Amino acid sequence: MKVVVGLGNPGSRYASSRHNVGFMVARRLARRWDVDFAQTLCESKVARGDAAGEAVRLVLPQTMMNRSGEAVASLLQRWRLETESVLVICDDLSLPLGKIRLRKSGSDGGHRGLRSILEKVGSEGVPRLRIGIRGAEMPSGELTPFVLEPFAAGEKRKLEGVLQLAEEAVSTWVKEGLTSAMNRFNKKAGSSS
Repeated sequence: MKVVVGLGNPGSRYASSRHNVGFMVARRLARRWDVDFAQTLCESKVARGDAAGEAVRLVLPQTMMNRSGEAVASLLQRWRLETESVLVICDDLSLPLGKIRLRKSGSDGGHRGLRSILEKVGSEGVPRLRIGIRGAEMPSGELTPFVLEPFAAGEKRKLEGVLQLAEEAVSTWVKEGLTSAMNRFNKKAGSSS
């Protein structure tokens, strides 16, 4: 079984914020695979599906972003899965909007939701798909308000393109594995692995 975890903050207030691109991709995948988030389990909304003969679970943690690890660690324990079976989708301020980066492991890069997951599962070996959210204009100082804002009207086309690219990258990960997805999409996205 493969588990795709989209990170975000629950509630309509945050639905279109930069910080919620993980939720956006997971919801697109649910439409693609014709599944819905009908189950609530371990503080998460869960959709059960099948992609190319592979059992897949789409997960939207319903904790706030900074506590995502509580939900993810509980699900992994419940399903008896190793971290290699999981792909976490999150936003990344260090990447410009329109770019993605797949990684097999590594630090949290300052992302508090990812930090929570790495701490709770006790490993940096959690595959992740980072989606760039940095706009042309970056505020100086505190960045929390920026990541909780919706995308600007002029960014919508780039946003649609990167969400589609991320959707294809996750689908490739499910069907062909992480190495294949990294080779194809990190190069296409113009970023290093």
